[in-house]
Amino acid sequence: MTLPFTVEQFYGVFRDYNTAVWPAQWLLVALALAALAAAVPRSGRGLSVAASAILGLLWAWITFAYHLAFFARISPAAYGFAALSAAGAVTFIWQGVVRRRLTFRWVPGLKATAGVVLIAFALVVYPVWSACAGHPYPATPTFGLPCPTTIFTIGLLCFAAPPMPRSVVIAPVLWCLVGAQAAFLLGVQPDLGLIAAGLVGLGLLATAGQPHRTLKS
Repeated sequence: MTLPFTVEQFYGVFRDYNTAVWPAQWLLVALALAALAAAVPRSGRGLSVAASAILGLLWAWITFAYHLAFFARISPAAYGFAALSAAGAVTFIWQGVVRRRLTFRWVPGLKATAGVVLIAFALVVYPVWSACAGHPYPATPTFGLPCPTTIFTIGLLCFAAPPMPRSVVIAPVLWCLVGAQAAFLLGVQPDLGLIAAGLVGLGLLATAGQPHRTLKS
């Protein structure tokens, strides 16, 4: 596959973005932790709305602060990616905030374990792996950019109580398909985590419409 930009230009976009938005990266991580804190309790619809709103904000940030503001400088595909991210943002707001159909609840089990692993990968392993792979800050994808945020999103959706609307999983899974290519074409080794996240996301899609009794053993 022939890309319309070089590897140097690709990492240069990360450098320009991180330099321009600093210290917003810390705020984005704080929002992620707030969403996680809201999703962990066993009940509380208001907290679920807050978690959904944060997910919507994160995907809107990807749309405007990265794809349109920076990635569009080197690739016209950024406009298609921005549309996908915007669709994700709208879906989280519509389903989780307006219709309140997205409820988060901590239920011990395989799904919760997968969620914890993916969230830890997105917030901790991803940046450490990037630095060890030779791409230290600022020329590295920080949280708030598409790939680590997608992994985090699917991790958080592992805490969603059924029946979960399938629509909230579609944009993250599609981005897994797109973003995982960067691991092979552009040397972004941590993006290999998108393969695992995508498989988990497909599992969530398959079980999204099932009622609460499916969680019982």
